[in-house]
Amino acid sequence: MRIAVTGSIATDHLMTFPGRFADQLVADQLHTVSLSFLVDGLDIRRGGVAPNICYGMGLLGLRPILVGAAGTDFAEYRAWLDRHGVDTASVRISEVLHTARFVCTTDSDHNQIASFYTGAMSEARQIELQPVADRVSGLDLVLIGADDPEAMIRHTEECRSRGIPFAADPSQQLARMEGDDIRVLIEGAEYLFTNEYEKALIESKTGWTGDEILAKVGTRVTTLGAQGVRIERLGESAVEVGVPEEEAKVDPTGVGDAFRAGFLAGRAWELGLERSAQLGCMLATLVIETLGTQEYELRRGHFMDRFTKAYGDVAADEVRAHLA
Repeated sequence: MRIAVTGSIATDHLMTFPGRFADQLVADQLHTVSLSFLVDGLDIRRGGVAPNICYGMGLLGLRPILVGAAGTDFAEYRAWLDRHGVDTASVRISEVLHTARFVCTTDSDHNQIASFYTGAMSEARQIELQPVADRVSGLDLVLIGADDPEAMIRHTEECRSRGIPFAADPSQQLARMEGDDIRVLIEGAEYLFTNEYEKALIESKTGWTGDEILAKVGTRVTTLGAQGVRIERLGESAVEVGVPEEEAKVDPTGVGDAFRAGFLAGRAWELGLERSAQLGCMLATLVIETLGTQEYELRRGHFMDRFTKAYGDVAADEVRAHLA
């Protein structure tokens, strides 16, 4: 199954604040916030939603196609992704802009305050998907992740006009997009990925009810944090999957991307929705135990032991047959 993943390509600058953001906020002064947090550490990591998802899929043995825009400083990052099973030949390299940058501070409650510099990501709107499809002899699915908003709309409309199945994953860009654009992004999607807050935001901005959205997409996948994930299809009972027990809770950055990687891998292997969600939750658990979005490893024996403990022998046997 040939899956292209579009979205931001970025480097992550991750900092940790030993206190709680909530303790620093004064309720009646929120209109004039001016705060500086003295952080304990700084880690510079590879990131961006599209490479994060591709990295996880690569670890699982797939060959995902990364589609996005980066700067001339992307060479080392490209080599890393190539080495981990990602097809990077369709990345556009800007001649004038740096690769996008995500700057995030996480407090002791795992709340986050972040900023994102778009940089070369703004050139993603110039990418046409048909040459990508021609290069790899066709695309079976395109995941359209958070990216330059014009690029997201262009990719969605191209998939729709060319009959290419697509997954809508607008995530962070929902905050800046209006209802009309959000409707364009999700209508006709094979899958719609959001967290619980984003689910409510989509309904609020589009004016569509939950049932109306289910009538417009194939499968609605809503991540629920520590409660796992809920999967809904029109006219069917919802499927809910819990998360495996964590060995540690280090950093939540990239957990949602890892879930998507595992879920898409499961679907590529023709596993059912529940089993694919379990695979996604297991991969996401590895990420939350690791600092950085692409620093986790997948050791087959250890992975399957934990998967079996969380979801049982029958589920493990189905996944084991495919895991590289």
